[in-house]
Amino acid sequence: MARPYSPGPKQFVFAVGAGNDQQVSVGDPQEAYVAFSAFFRGRESGTYIIKDEPARQRLVLMPRLGVISRFEDADQPRSEHLQVDRPNRYLPSAMLFFENGYAGLDYFGQWFSDLSDLDASPETRGAARAAAITTEAAAIGEVARIWADSGSVDPSDQYYVFFDSHDVDDDRAERAELLQLIEFLGLERADAPTGAAGGEVWVVTDPRLDAECARWS
Repeated sequence: MARPYSPGPKQFVFAVGAGNDQQVSVGDPQEAYVAFSAFFRGRESGTYIIKDEPARQRLVLMPRLGVISRFEDADQPRSEHLQVDRPNRYLPSAMLFFENGYAGLDYFGQWFSDLSDLDASPETRGAARAAAITTEAAAIGEVARIWADSGSVDPSDQYYVFFDSHDVDDDRAERAELLQLIEFLGLERADAPTGAAGGEVWVVTDPRLDAECARWS
């Protein structure tokens, strides 16, 4: 059961690019998610907006462009943008926003402050993201985030499987980032077994990664 908003209820505004705003008053994030899911599925639009006006925050979903953007219009305004390569990412991002606002999406993917950065190839974006991580702790945390989003542990408990059951054309930016971070950390890769999906990356378990992945599990 979702934790109720305190103070509550909480108000959100749902909108599409052409207007037709809908204001909702909800008691908890799950109730907000159910209301927005109906709004999202009941309209055909290139842009869907969730506004938390008291917090001066908003989330913008742009399925036709494959982009999610988040904005905070506080004393120090900030905005970040995320390239989406799977259609099932939009509603989970909304749930995270309902739970913890702008900060709730910190670990949802590769955010960039400049929208034009999304024009680069996935491999370039992934390499740029990895290059910006300069400490072991940050690298371990990012590797664990990627694993938690789409990974598993193989039945022998000897390997972490990243992008479990994903095709090689999926998650290209995060795969490029992961491969660079594996090298940076000196983690040991293993060959995927026969029959594994083409996009999987297998990594031998490591105590540093074990502890961080356990925290994400």
